[in-house]
Amino acid sequence: MKGRRHIRVTGVVQGVGFRPFVYNLATQIGLVGTVQNDAAGVLIEVEGEAGQLALFEQALKENAPPLAVVERVVVEPMPSPIPLDEWPASFEIIASQDCAEHTALIAPDVATCADCLRELHNPSNRRYRYPFINCTNCGPRFTIIQGVPYDRPLTTMAGFTMCEACQQEYDHPHDRRFHAQPNACVVCGPTVALQRAPCSEAVTGEDAIRQGQQVLKTGGVLAVKGLGGYHLACDAQSEGAVRLLRQRKGRWEKPFALMARDLATVESVCEVSAAERAVLLSAQRPIVLLSARKDAGLSPAIAPHQRQLGIMLPYTPLHHLLLTEACPLLVMTSGNASDEPIAYEDEDARARLGNIADAMLTSNRPIHMRCDDSVVRVVSRANPQTQFLRRARGYAPQPLRLDTPFVEPILAMGGYLKNTFCLGKGQHAFLSHHIGDLDEVATRLSYRESIRHYQSLFDIEPTVIAHDFHPDYYSTQLAEEMPACRYIPVQHHHAHIASVMAEHDLHEPVIGVAFDGSGYGADGTVWGGEFMIADRARTTRMMHLAHLPLLGGEQAVRQPWRVAAAWLQQHVGDGWLDLSLPFCQVINQQQWTVLRQMEKRQINSPLTSSMGRLFDAVAALIGVRQTVSYEGQAAIELEQLVDEAVTDRYAFACHASVIGTKPLLSALLADLQAGVGQSEMAGKFHNGVIEMIVEQCRSLRQQTHLNTVALSGGVFQNHLLTQRALQQLAEQGFSAYINTCVPPNDGGLALGQAIVANAQLVEKG
Repeated sequence: MKGRRHIRVTGVVQGVGFRPFVYNLATQIGLVGTVQNDAAGVLIEVEGEAGQLALFEQALKENAPPLAVVERVVVEPMPSPIPLDEWPASFEIIASQDCAEHTALIAPDVATCADCLRELHNPSNRRYRYPFINCTNCGPRFTIIQGVPYDRPLTTMAGFTMCEACQQEYDHPHDRRFHAQPNACVVCGPTVALQRAPCSEAVTGEDAIRQGQQVLKTGGVLAVKGLGGYHLACDAQSEGAVRLLRQRKGRWEKPFALMARDLATVESVCEVSAAERAVLLSAQRPIVLLSARKDAGLSPAIAPHQRQLGIMLPYTPLHHLLLTEACPLLVMTSGNASDEPIAYEDEDARARLGNIADAMLTSNRPIHMRCDDSVVRVVSRANPQTQFLRRARGYAPQPLRLDTPFVEPILAMGGYLKNTFCLGKGQHAFLSHHIGDLDEVATRLSYRESIRHYQSLFDIEPTVIAHDFHPDYYSTQLAEEMPACRYIPVQHHHAHIASVMAEHDLHEPVIGVAFDGSGYGADGTVWGGEFMIADRARTTRMMHLAHLPLLGGEQAVRQPWRVAAAWLQQHVGDGWLDLSLPFCQVINQQQWTVLRQMEKRQINSPLTSSMGRLFDAVAALIGVRQTVSYEGQAAIELEQLVDEAVTDRYAFACHASVIGTKPLLSALLADLQAGVGQSEMAGKFHNGVIEMIVEQCRSLRQQTHLNTVALSGGVFQNHLLTQRALQQLAEQGFSAYINTCVPPNDGGLALGQAIVANAQLVEKG
């Protein structure tokens, strides 16, 4: 018996070949009807026998295209009878339509697929060496979308009219490029161009690529336009080229990311596990942090004082063409001067990168939304979990689907460093791509523009705005300017723990361990070494690290020796400068005298319980570094020094709710005076922190009978600390969770803010 169905499919189902999949499926089964995109997803109206319809509905859920994410398939009977002359005689793809509410999800940018790569390298293919080759299974999405539904007129490809051959592919339901919105070729599509100086004549096409390769081979710096912005590239195997790039970019010590021609090249310089290999080869193509081989033979200037390299595989056709046998490994770092947002508009890139790059390899395909590369690492080889350090290209704007819906549309503003924002609506949390640190005017403008773009794409007008406690954060100040019905402040470390709870569908209270550099506390001090009992709506601070003064405020973050000196003053007293320590010999005593007076008078000397600052103090004391040139540098380099064979540990002392550090300092000073090596001391410190985490969680379990632990905050970017803490908590019978969908640093803060705000609204009814 024949029936008719109205089928609504939601999820990431636009720009991923879903309509051709539906068309071919319906045609094979022998159904008639229509399929179309609209602002809510994909809409199907279909007629056939009951058995055919059942088979069709099952295949929709189970056999979707590889890039599709099917969240819901809602099937409803259609009114009958419908006049025969109003029903199609076959199955058709019909024009997209808009609707009152936009709920369609947007696909992220995707790396070039294997089929397109074969065509790219096939001399008999009409797209041979065409640097913008793509199909429904790969290519740009988020960075070219200007509006929904996802159709060519609403992308930055609107200005390129397809030639007859491309149009035939686009219109043919059995073609891999059927309704591939960025579809193009050398006849009708974007063109690559190379310019060596602002007033020089540009060369285009294959000549541009060859000249770009020549710049790299001869030790020059090349600006390369990618999917979400410009990179600065140079030959990673040339010491001179790497140092030249550092000098021009003004990025003296922060590690550079690398791009390798293929997996074999990666494995020649790094140790790669099966889990890491899978992430490297994924369609998202993030930067993956890997252990460098000792015999890699690369310039130490790529990642100074590091035992790891951040490396990715090419994800655009242009990247594949640039990387050659002669130049198989490139530095591929963000196209900006130090601390600026990545350049993505051509004129801005020329202005900002002209004094850094020897030439610019650009194109006439506009980028609508800047988007940095994502950075991930695999935690634990035994039970691998992927941890984000930066979530952007390849992942954003794909939302997290939550088990509890938002009761009202929410905008969470995020923090100050590594900012992201989050829009919540229905069961979706749309965490933005990485925005960056909000101390630059250009980054603040990008932040505001991105919020507007996401609101437009996903049709979200927030009635609730969640923000950090800190009154001086730009994100907090902007929140207060925005129209909303409610404004909900969320404590920084509660948001960190709530982000883990949201990812893992945790609803009962947990023991929260929030370790980071700084976050505004409920008592007005700077928190960062916190043990909490938290649910989604509220938190209770149970224990914290003993306070240290930040002498000079933010200057103490940039100069860790100040924190170390304050720590010595606190526990040793005025005579600490007379200790026989290398640290005491490098201190500017005149400057210390001024800082000591500031502390006595409580001038610009806020108290902090930050674990991040304790890492800094230890790093300064044992001689790792006294000042930093980028956030977290001292702690990162301290981790790199650890001798993992060390089993001894430094002790902490718990008094009521305060975790004292005097025993740690005493043992550290004894080792320094005994001439113990840096690697052993770094190992003892890490082991001590891990033991302290486990012991305090055990103590809180005895008090509360809670057995679930959530670990979050920037300190848990430390691979050794996180991996061993998870292992030892598991050995003690805890169920321990970390962030695996969003970063543990402040890049995941906005998700937690949205979750806390929503939970408080639910409680209030």
